[in-house]
Amino acid sequence: MTESIGIHTTLVRAAEWCEGRLEGESRVFHGVTTDSRRVAPGNLFIALRGPNHDGHDHLRAAIEKGAVAALVETPVALPGEIEVPQLRVSSTRAALGRLAAGWRRELATPLVAITGSNGKTTVKEMTAAILSRKGAVLATHGNLNNDIGVPLTLLRLTPEHRFAVVEMGANHAGEIAYLTRLARPDASLITNAAAAHLAGFGSLQGVARAKGEIFSGLDESGTAVINADDDFAGLWVELAGERRVLRFGLDREAELTASWNTEADGSRLMLQLPDGEVECRLALLGRHNVANALAAAALAISMGLSGDDIAAGLGSLQPVKGRLVPRAALNGARLIDDSYNANPDSLRAGIEVLATASGRRVLALGDMGELGDDAPALHARAGEDARRKHIDALYATGPLARFAAEAFGPQGRHFDTIDALVAALRSELSPEVTVLVKGSRTARMERVADALAGGDA
Repeated sequence: MTESIGIHTTLVRAAEWCEGRLEGESRVFHGVTTDSRRVAPGNLFIALRGPNHDGHDHLRAAIEKGAVAALVETPVALPGEIEVPQLRVSSTRAALGRLAAGWRRELATPLVAITGSNGKTTVKEMTAAILSRKGAVLATHGNLNNDIGVPLTLLRLTPEHRFAVVEMGANHAGEIAYLTRLARPDASLITNAAAAHLAGFGSLQGVARAKGEIFSGLDESGTAVINADDDFAGLWVELAGERRVLRFGLDREAELTASWNTEADGSRLMLQLPDGEVECRLALLGRHNVANALAAAALAISMGLSGDDIAAGLGSLQPVKGRLVPRAALNGARLIDDSYNANPDSLRAGIEVLATASGRRVLALGDMGELGDDAPALHARAGEDARRKHIDALYATGPLARFAAEAFGPQGRHFDTIDALVAALRSELSPEVTVLVKGSRTARMERVADALAGGDA
């Protein structure tokens, strides 16, 4: 990907940060790119290696588009008429992190870091919307939250940014600790710990401890924001040490709580904050999004913003595509598009929203990924949960979602292909029907949502 703004420094300085050797003259560069197709003039091209690609093979193309230097593991021979400095390191992936850490040290921009099994991206967008009331905000693009995405985000920082909001994800222990060391946040948030990516952590306890790593790089004067309703809240308070703690929750005692009413296209909230209460409207559905709003409010408070700022920021927020977005479906039916991703907790939240709909309620479910050996049982439990919530039918596709359909009972059906699932759903659509579409990215359930809205599968 290309980041055409942000870091502006010399190759000599970059070599110091990256612990590399500069071969060629020092130059000034601005911005970095890892994609030779999207180079901006003046960029440093970073030649990453992956299972199916090698950036070193595309150095010439990057230079022809305006890259002024390259970060490489092995020197790349170029035609005689092409001369660019090459900064040589043992690992370009590790050097990307060191470069980002060096640039972050140059800037005192207040930064908040967000992790958790569910809600990271939504809370990121909410927080950025609130903080933008006070100035320019740098926020993670999409869900670029791993050891490549976080450094690229940090390298987009400029002195003009008033705040930064950085999302952090992980699929193994130690990853968030590493990312937090790079970002040096002033406030860190854990949304929750759930049965997501269990294959990389061994257990839910392992997930919770990995999320708690976000406090390891938090400044001693920083703020730890914790979900009081999560069973691991006590562990996270312990990991926060002597730092200031702000808790948010809907069930347990916390510094930030809320009451709310559900409307046709969103929710009306009354937020109870440490210094008073504020009313706001949220263009999002679901109890979990009320909790997400509280999380964002806590981060905003840690950055010094007021209740009025919080209300205005949350009120300006638009739904993220594929995250519990109400859409019109064919034949006057109602579609709740939650196809962006799925794990057991986010599915449960979606089912709770579907259960509030009137008329016939149908869950269209694809596989939930990265659940390890517990995957069949967790899918079956989801089917049982949908039945208990009085969902009328469960239509599934994918080998794991089959367990949900079977556990749901007689009104559970499994389809071998997305096309077959779409055909069955379309035949049922009427003004009395509401369909929730849910599944992991690999299930490609956005195809189902788009088809029900009138597009092609």
